[in-house]
Amino acid sequence: MRAVRRHGALLRLTVDGNTVEAVEGDSLLAVLLLNGKAVRHLEFGGAPRAGFCLMGACQDCWVLLGNGERVRACTTLAANGMVIWTDRHEAKANA
Repeated sequence: MRAVRRHGALLRLTVDGNTVEAVEGDSLLAVLLLNGKAVRHLEFGGAPRAGFCLMGACQDCWVLLGNGERVRACTTLAANGMVIWTDRHEAKANA
């Protein structure tokens, strides 16, 4: 996560088909939350969810990378050019 404004290399990533910016050292969860994205939605009712434990234990922040790899958003650092999908159905449709 990011508690304060960071200074570092500017990164460009694609989240659910949209280009977003991040700063080197940001977690994927920070990137998602700073860009107004939910990590997932509840199966019942569709309420948005974000990370819960912020340390990789709760398994609530899984996302898919463009290469199909499944990672925890809270413990994975953003990288320039990374493609992230928060919805597995969208990821499959755009593979």
